[in-house]
Amino acid sequence: MTKQIENKLEKIPVLNLFVIFLKKIKIPALHGMSLYDILELYVIGIVKGALTTRAGGIAFSFFMAIFPFMLFILTLIPYIPIDGFQENLFGLIQEMLPPKTFDAVDFVLKDIINNQYGGLLSFGFLASIFLMTNGVNAIFGGFEYSYHIKEMRSIFKAYFISLGVSLLMSFFLIITVVLIILYQIALVRIDNTGWLHTDDLNLFYWGRGLLFLIMIFTIVSLLFRFGTTQGKEVKFFSPGAILTTVLSLFTFYIFGIYVVEFSNYNQLYGSIGALLILMLFIWINAIILLLGFELNASIYRLKRTHKTL
Repeated sequence: MTKQIENKLEKIPVLNLFVIFLKKIKIPALHGMSLYDILELYVIGIVKGALTTRAGGIAFSFFMAIFPFMLFILTLIPYIPIDGFQENLFGLIQEMLPPKTFDAVDFVLKDIINNQYGGLLSFGFLASIFLMTNGVNAIFGGFEYSYHIKEMRSIFKAYFISLGVSLLMSFFLIITVVLIILYQIALVRIDNTGWLHTDDLNLFYWGRGLLFLIMIFTIVSLLFRFGTTQGKEVKFFSPGAILTTVLSLFTFYIFGIYVVEFSNYNQLYGSIGALLILMLFIWINAIILLLGFELNASIYRLKRTHKTL
């Protein structure tokens, strides 16, 4: 793609052989373009796209939107006639967050429950929708400042789409919790028959994990689809969505080990250390989200370049 970069790589021993190998791998969906073309454009987008700066903006806005988002969900709970919905929602949140941070979040959530002003037309509920939409809008803003994105939406159109996507994200979260409850009820009935003990096989743990995985992938695909005007070209099962989901799951595992075994935030900062861990966790996942988006954007740009040739 870039002759200047290729000339520099050809002068580096071993790496030049690796470049030749990557050029031989052709991608059918990209009309014969090589894996090297994708990786080169991908790295250029990461280096020139101020990835960490964009991730910092997303992390701050998303952190500010977490508790309004939960206020929105908790306000809807009385209108969802399913026993155990709130408990399973808390269990899902605990599974999503890194260790040692749920205690701080749990305190805030319980405070929201005890002091919320209930009702779909209350000021708190409407404010939560506004702040929740700001968080999604910040993600879309991070997408649009990509090196590969040239077209940007108007402010009002971007905010309107962010509102719709934030509501869809809430819907998918509620659906996931409902499915977990129904799955748990089904396992209890299977246990009562006596022909299979689901606890011995950890079926609830694996089933809940699968639903959690599907929810993450669906939300990520939704963000990539509506994040930019070019997103309409992105398929549901896109390489970027798969990359983001895999890296997110890997991050959950590794970051959990780091917090438990190596982190000293609580010793240095006291109880506020849990919030610092949460902020760091969101920032890392914002980077992962942008990495997945940059991969899709690189592929889209290659396809567009090929069509104009």
